[in-house]
Amino acid sequence: MTNSSEIQPFRINIAQSEIDDLHTRLAATRWPATPRVDDWSRGVPVGYLKGLAEYWANGFDWRAAEAVLNAIPQFVTEISGQRIHFFHQRSAEPDATPLILTHGWPGSPVEFQRVIGPLTDPRSHGGDPADAFHVVVPSLPGYGFSNPIGEGGFNLFGVAQMWAELMGRLGYDRYAAHGTDVGSGVAGMLPMVDPGHVIGTHLAGMGAGAPFEGPIPLEGLNSADQARAERFNGLLDEGFGYLVQQMTRPQTLAYGLNDSPVGQLAWITEKFAEWTDPANKLPEEAVDRDQLLTNVSLYWFTGSGASSAHAVYDGMAAWKAIVAMQSGGGEDQAWGAVAGPPTGVAVFGNETAIRSLTDPAGQIEHWTEYERGGHFAAMEVPDLLTDDLRTFFRPLR
Repeated sequence: MTNSSEIQPFRINIAQSEIDDLHTRLAATRWPATPRVDDWSRGVPVGYLKGLAEYWANGFDWRAAEAVLNAIPQFVTEISGQRIHFFHQRSAEPDATPLILTHGWPGSPVEFQRVIGPLTDPRSHGGDPADAFHVVVPSLPGYGFSNPIGEGGFNLFGVAQMWAELMGRLGYDRYAAHGTDVGSGVAGMLPMVDPGHVIGTHLAGMGAGAPFEGPIPLEGLNSADQARAERFNGLLDEGFGYLVQQMTRPQTLAYGLNDSPVGQLAWITEKFAEWTDPANKLPEEAVDRDQLLTNVSLYWFTGSGASSAHAVYDGMAAWKAIVAMQSGGGEDQAWGAVAGPPTGVAVFGNETAIRSLTDPAGQIEHWTEYERGGHFAAMEVPDLLTDDLRTFFRPLR
């Protein structure tokens, strides 16, 4: 870039040699022996992954997926020494409200593909034109084409500052924010780093507690919250291995993710199996298989398995520091106690967020719980997420 603050158009164009290399590696996979118990209790089953890998190699069409992504206007810019890639779809509605959407791990802007149309063009999707948004979807540092990670590493506060700068460069003085997973942390910090410009923050993909805290007591919780607490406590027992590895030894993991597409496929597919709506027995029953493989392919082609692991390492170190500073600070320093513009939270079926723990001071204005969906709401139940965003931000425009 000739000017570090310049916004330049971007188009995805993966070299054919890289696609061919992916297919060669998939064909040459050195599969492990099928274990005595080949079900999901020990991770992704060999039989299942062989079928998914075969489809990735011989059924999935990256060029078709690439064309769909390139139909969304994309750009790159540099902020604080970090390359930032983002989708930017403006609405045709003159009074549309700017909205920045932030993904999490193991997601990417691909996660929001199916909500961009309804959010920017409600008129064509059975909605009210007054609910239209101009949509901005950045790739977090270390994810997709926001690579490599800059010298500053990855931390929520720094990313929030980048997003504030990005929205300013785009000419958006007042805007809404939504985030999921780690993106909810970024969205939640935006009002602090950009006061007076954020009209409201909408959060999803939030856990019941930080992963380095102990089990959640069930006493005093209603039946629905007890079920969420039990799911969270189960994750503490056997579901946080991926996080411990990334937050302690990301570089050791990086070699496998960067060298083996099947390793990368299993690493992400496991989370789609465990975190989506449990009413669906397989990941492709919860999300579209081609969209899942588009996301995995993006990780593979950009080396984001390794870089996002380092982003998790940096992010969790920063999170621990924040928790340490807040310890003993009382309810006013709780996660959900947000000063400034209104906050909305959407909890989808398989999620573990509990209001009494997230918002002990009762400061969250909008809290909705849905029976359907899970951690990847924009992919699983785009209709519910779209409706919740419209409802929450409607009076704030």
